[in-house]
Amino acid sequence: MISAYASANQMVLGQLKTADKSNEITAIPELIQMRDVRGALATIDAMACQTKIAKTIVQQEGDYLLAVKGNQERLTKAVRAAFASHRQAAVDKTQWQTERHHGRVESRTCHVLSAEQLEGTFSRWTRLSNIVMVENSRPEKGKEPSLEYRDYISSKALMAKEASQAIRAHWGIEAMHWHLDVSFGEDACQIYRENVAENVACLRHMVLNML
Repeated sequence: MISAYASANQMVLGQLKTADKSNEITAIPELIQMRDVRGALATIDAMACQTKIAKTIVQQEGDYLLAVKGNQERLTKAVRAAFASHRQAAVDKTQWQTERHHGRVESRTCHVLSAEQLEGTFSRWTRLSNIVMVENSRPEKGKEPSLEYRDYISSKALMAKEASQAIRAHWGIEAMHWHLDVSFGEDACQIYRENVAENVACLRHMVLNML
């Protein structure tokens, strides 16, 4: 089951069950076409970093901000090469945004470059405009803080602050999944017969929206 979640409203806007012998990559374009995404910025995990999904979002008059990882090897290498000087430079702690949640301290800074900085041809990525890198530091007790880097591509021309906010807002859907599991016991639910599991999942989303 995949969900379309509006982070600004903290509401589920739609859901779709993946077909038998299929997966999320096939279902995501169908869910996008069911929703009005005009003017919206769609953020999706690296699994959905696919040219077809990017094209579908743009065709629906929206913009995409997609995480990039190893499933797009050539694109990943090009993005990392474009940000090589940023990775090698000393960390500018004055640019860090620091958050404290549940006893954890997390600091991050965001860098944005034009997609023109990519070496190679990536014309298959519809309206590719920016590449984004987030530099993340999360100190652990008794350990030296280490840096983690996350890469993204976007069809929308974003400033660093806008990109950072959009990436953070994406994790609102994780809060939704937490409530479905912890508050509604979804993962422990043993209802599987016919379409009942899908129907009950829809009811949970409706109740969560009402709350």
